[in-house]
This record gives sequence, C-alpha cells and structure tokens, in this order.
Amino acid sequence: MAKKLTQPLVMQALDLAYNKALSGIPGMDSAEELAGRYLKQDGTLSEKVNSLIRWQNAKAGSSGFITGLGGFATLPLALPANLVSVLYFQVRMIAAIANMGGYDIRDDRVKSLVYVCLAGNVAKDILQEIGINVGTRLTAQLIGNISEKTIISLNQKIGFQLISKTGGLGAINLSKAIPLAGGIIGGSIDILATNLIGNIARKTFIQEG
Repeated sequence: MAKKLTQPLVMQALDLAYNKALSGIPGMDSAEELAGRYLKQDGTLSEKVNSLIRWQNAKAGSSGFITGLGGFATLPLALPANLVSVLYFQVRMIAAIANMGGYDIRDDRVKSLVYVCLAGNVAKDILQEIGINVGTRLTAQLIGNISEKTIISLNQKIGFQLISKTGGLGAINLSKAIPLAGGIIGGSIDILATNLIGNIARKTFIQEG
C-alpha cells in the first residue's frame, strides 16, 4: 500500500538523499568525487557538466543503477524506498554540478538551491521569488543574503511541489513527481526529465565567461 506523503516526510527523504550524496554509498562516488572525475576531463566547464548529465542518463537506464541503490530498502524510515533512491540519484547529480561550479555543497543555502533544481521548470519561478535569475552569476554575496527564513520557505515550496505532483501517494504516482521513478517502478526511464533537471542545475550553478 502506498504511503501518504507529507511535506516533513518529503524533506526527510531529501535530507537523507543529500547526506548520502555527500558521504557516498558503497560502490558509488560521492557528489564531490563525481564532480572531481568530470573536472579532469578536457573541454570547457559547461562541456564537462554536459558530459556528467549524459552519463547520468545512461546510468539511469541500466539495471545496475537500480541494484546499486537497493540498500535504501533497508533504511528504517516510513518512506517508499524507491522515492529515497531516486532522490539520491537526482540530488547527487545536482550537487556534483554545484560542486563543479565552485560552490560549497555543505552550505545549507547551497543545499536548498540544489533542492530547488528538482522542481525542473518551476525552479525558475521559485528562484525568482528570492531574487535569483537562472542563468546569472550566483555570487558569494547573493548566496550569503539567503536567510534561514528563506531556506525554510524554499524547502517548504519544494516539499509541496513534489507532493502536488504525486497526488500525495509515494508509490502509485511517484513517476509524475520525480524523474526516473517510472523506470524504477514500471521499467520506463524518463531521460528527458533527467536532462531538464540537469540543465536547470547547469544554468543555476555554471556560468562561464
């Protein structure tokens, strides 16, 4: 039976996924390690990030991806295991891109911006509400101006955004909320949605020139 999702429960899943993305899980790089591997490649920063996004698409389509995240099923949380698994996959990609852009992904303000990117196209509107235009340089001063109150507001918006797309059901309608969930549940990978999130992250954290 699908578990009823609430905003606190979604944030618990996001925070768990983020912490795992920072520390890494057996057999998979942490966000920083992933970023480091792609920064060593030839090309511009944007080209390196695009390469990372393409790899995420290919990895998502493999059975190894699903098997590799199976450990989440054993976590003692009242959360759908597939929800946490997919959030981990997406959050790690975004955090790696932020790290490649030179941002401190252990900063709570940067973490909230990573969460915002999960909203896809809606992310632009959410960021504009706090005075950030996607595609413009995120300066240290601009990030520093994000208050704790704003962080709480951002997290609430993201939590409710994900819930609204699931209809509040973690397993039945999850594919409508989180890209790649359909692949884990029913065998269909939404690569276009992965590209969307990756592109939003690149526009948010990577500004060359």
